Amino acid sequence: MSASATEKKSEAMNAVVYDDYGNPNVLHSGVVPLPDRLPGQVLIDVRASSVNPIDYRIRSGEMKGLLPGGFPRVPGYDVAGVIADCGSDGPFEVGDRVIAFLDTMRGGASADFAAAAVDVTATIPDSLSFNEAAAIPLAGTTALQSLRDHGNIAEGKRVLINGASGGVGMFAVQIAKAFNCHVDAVASGDNEEFCRSLGADHFYNYETTDFTESEERWDLIFDAAGKSGFWDVKKVLNDSGRYVSTEPDAKGMLMTLVTWPMSKSGTVMLAKPNADDLRTLIEMREKGQLQITIDAIYPFSQLSRAHQHVENGVERGKVVLTADGSGL
Repeated sequence: MSASATEKKSEAMNAVVYDDYGNPNVLHSGVVPLPDRLPGQVLIDVRASSVNPIDYRIRSGEMKGLLPGGFPRVPGYDVAGVIADCGSDGPFEVGDRVIAFLDTMRGGASADFAAAAVDVTATIPDSLSFNEAAAIPLAGTTALQSLRDHGNIAEGKRVLINGASGGVGMFAVQIAKAFNCHVDAVASGDNEEFCRSLGADHFYNYETTDFTESEERWDLIFDAAGKSGFWDVKKVLNDSGRYVSTEPDAKGMLMTLVTWPMSKSGTVMLAKPNADDLRTLIEMREKGQLQITIDAIYPFSQLSRAHQHVENGVERGKVVLTADGSGL
């Protein structure tokens, strides 16, 4: 991942690819064509990325019915890096430090360069490292849109975050607190101190306590871990309460349709890349409302290990990928 901006004019680049669906061992170093920068796009010299659960779900073939075919594929949606090429009439200049939430279904972040639309790319301040920045796009956007757009979050509401210590949950707890909500966190017992450090007002250890049996009631339950369902949590939702999940499967989609007219409703969401939301998250970080916790850092050349780590479960925060200076 060490190619310079002047090398971008070559026709090929290093990447981590996979040629068929399978376990993390299908990921390997490869050479792929340099992406064409189309009008309205920028070309980013990738310095860091991160792994999200959607990455291994796609790699394993779990979502092959929803995605266009064709291999080899370059995984990953989170990009932090430097503008290597851009239009002269756009908001960026060569050398700008940026993050992007790639807007192609096929990914493309695990490579020397990535092409991204201008409207899914945001400038980052010098105070934000590439590693921290790479943790933001997909997970941060998912948390923000889940709470704000699908959960109708507002000041004073009672919010529960299930999976509060993971990548999305980490952002969700802090975003909910920024909205001045009462926030309850659900995670394993050894993550209580971490969740409270994010701002959680109360903690449920799922190993010993089932929050769906609680006497408490919530206006919004966000399942960032995909461990519960609407019908499991319906009884602990207040009237007009909202349940939001990030599990894009047929059962979840059906739940969204069935509960839509009900006073208590559920939604399965998929994050939409949006530069304005990236800027909101960056601004929150600059204001001290958002801390970014990195669970582990792997070089791109060890992407298979990083995938396995996320698949096995992340204790706290995000798994980040970084350029190791030796190419792929």
